[in-house]
Amino acid sequence: FIQTRPGTSEEVVKRIKSNVKEVVQADSIYGRFDAVVIIEAAKLEDIHEIVYKVIEKDPNIIHTETSLVLSS
Repeated sequence: FIQTRPGTSEEVVKRIKSNVKEVVQADSIYGRFDAVVIIEAAKLEDIHEIVYKVIEKDPNIIHTETSLVLSS
């Protein structure tokens, strides 16, 4: 889940979709957060790299909250 600067969620979602190949889905949403991004990765370390070294570097992102699926 991503909180963005006002008016930038669509721009942030487009940038994430084009820059992160592990993204399965990314959409702007209404509510506490402004966007939701679903990522598939083989290892937890890969998710760490994507979230902290790519996604959170975007200047329009204020806050992220990561949740992991334990099983499907």
